[in-house]
Amino acid sequence: MPAAGNHDKAGVILPAAGFGTRMQSEKPKQFLALAGEPILIRTVKAFLRCPSIHCIVLAIARDQQQQVKALLRRHIVPDNLTRIIVTEGGATRQQSVKAGLGALPDEIKLVLVHDAARPLVSSNLIEKCIEGAQVHGAVITAIPVNDTLKKVDVNDSIVRTVDRNGLFRAQTPQAAQRHLLTQAFQQAEMDNFAGTDEASLLEHAAIPVVIIAGEEKNIKITRPGDLKIADSLLGERSMIRIGHGFDAHRLVEGRPLVLGGEQIDFQLGLLGHSDADVLTHALIDAILGALCAGDIGKHFPDSNQQYKGINSLRLLEQTYALAQKEQYAIANADLTILCQRPKLAPYLEGMRHNLARACTTPVTNINIKATTTEKMGYTGRGEGIAAHAVVLLQAGP
Repeated sequence: MPAAGNHDKAGVILPAAGFGTRMQSEKPKQFLALAGEPILIRTVKAFLRCPSIHCIVLAIARDQQQQVKALLRRHIVPDNLTRIIVTEGGATRQQSVKAGLGALPDEIKLVLVHDAARPLVSSNLIEKCIEGAQVHGAVITAIPVNDTLKKVDVNDSIVRTVDRNGLFRAQTPQAAQRHLLTQAFQQAEMDNFAGTDEASLLEHAAIPVVIIAGEEKNIKITRPGDLKIADSLLGERSMIRIGHGFDAHRLVEGRPLVLGGEQIDFQLGLLGHSDADVLTHALIDAILGALCAGDIGKHFPDSNQQYKGINSLRLLEQTYALAQKEQYAIANADLTILCQRPKLAPYLEGMRHNLARACTTPVTNINIKATTTEKMGYTGRGEGIAAHAVVLLQAGP
């Protein structure tokens, strides 16, 4: 199997044009809240966390598109919005997926299709589907049937027990090389064939489909009770983690002054192995603290020459990837810079955007303050600059 990332560009289609009448709700189930966020947004974020996913297509009913676009602007960091395409879905799942297939950019050669109402899909499962489609052509995720199966008649009387050997419960993602999925849709249209999922279309076109082991937590929210189960599954681990970070560096001549990724116009800079960006270092330590994963020195030791002079935003990106791997995201971060001079007010907004971008979180989740110590202590005497950071991580799928 090819190494992770060594594959064609992958995209995902989320058919979300239906209403979901079995939810017994006045609004479509994809807009219902799960742990404070719409189900659809949680599903989108699950795929945004995977760098292998280059494009997400949402197939949405025409009268719901403005609502979806507003939700995306509210919940998704602007840089990630460029990875999302909203297109008009159809009356059936098959029509919506076909519309999504047509909306994918030409460079996307691997296509995943995923139920918008399966928000607990893991990054690991997504990656396994991508690798599987690269190797086998077409794959689906599925769970072996463990319960005894009974065939009944119209009166609900048992006719016989069904042999469960070799039987699986299909899940999504279902993934295929784009040309194979296109071929399957063309064959279905020629034969006027309606399938229940993408695998059934591929089967109809005599295209082999391989099963990838699914995950029990990857449930589809269909009925009111499913929402409670999903809430419970999210609650199996701590929903929030809090961390505090602190860093300080000495001011010296001959070094640039970098704070929060912004280069400050000043005659002195901070001394350190990297760019000595104390603000970014404090946020890194806060995230590591929330994860109970040690400190910045453990992960990026100053004895390692690859970190000499490095832009600390790159270290922050790597640190935040650890949080995402553990399925945590920043709910908010509050940072304070202790600095007698220079004046930092003109640079604070740039710092916010830099840190937010590195953490793929909306800038509204980052707050930065700058204060003096009234000329007391090493910061007050202008000998150095320090920073504190407090971060709240929130669990997600």
